[in-house]
Amino acid sequence: MHIEIRAYEKNDSAEAVFIWNQVVDDGVAFPQLDLLTERSGDEFFSQQSFTGIAHDTDTHEIVGLYILHPNNIGRCGHICNASYAVRKDVRGRRIGEQLVTHCMDEARKLGFTILQFNAVVKSNERALRLYEKLGFVRLGVIPRGFLMKDGTYEDIILHYHEL
Repeated sequence: MHIEIRAYEKNDSAEAVFIWNQVVDDGVAFPQLDLLTERSGDEFFSQQSFTGIAHDTDTHEIVGLYILHPNNIGRCGHICNASYAVRKDVRGRRIGEQLVTHCMDEARKLGFTILQFNAVVKSNERALRLYEKLGFVRLGVIPRGFLMKDGTYEDIILHYHEL
C-alpha cells in the first residue's frame, strides 16, 4: 500500500462519503448524527478550508480523508480544527498518522498557527496515542461530553498543537 494525500476533487465524493459515513454510523468518534449523501458530501467537503484525500496509488482507492477548517472566527481565527476518517478495512496501517501530519502542513500553509481538537472521545485510544506521539497537548476533560451511539455518555479530551 502506497499512500499519497491530495486535495479533494468532486469525483471523490462517493468514496469519501462512504468513509465519512462509516465513522458517523459507528457513533463513537464524530459528533454528527446524519449521514451524508453524495450530493451533500460534495458540498460539505468542498466548503472546508481543505479536504485531504488519502489515495492508495496501488489500488487507486480512497482509503481515508480529513477536513480542515477554522475553529472560530476573528481574534481566534488563527486556530483551526480537523477531523480524520480512515476506511474500516485499512485501519491500523498508519494512514491516520499520515493524514494528521499532512493536515498540519496544510494548516500552516493556510496561515493557521494552532490546531485544536474539541472532542477526542476518551475511548478512542488509537487517536489519543497518535496525538501524544505527534506532540499534541491535552487541555482538559469534559465529563460526559460525547453521546455514544448506544445512548451512554463518554468523556471528551481537548487537545492543541502549535503549528
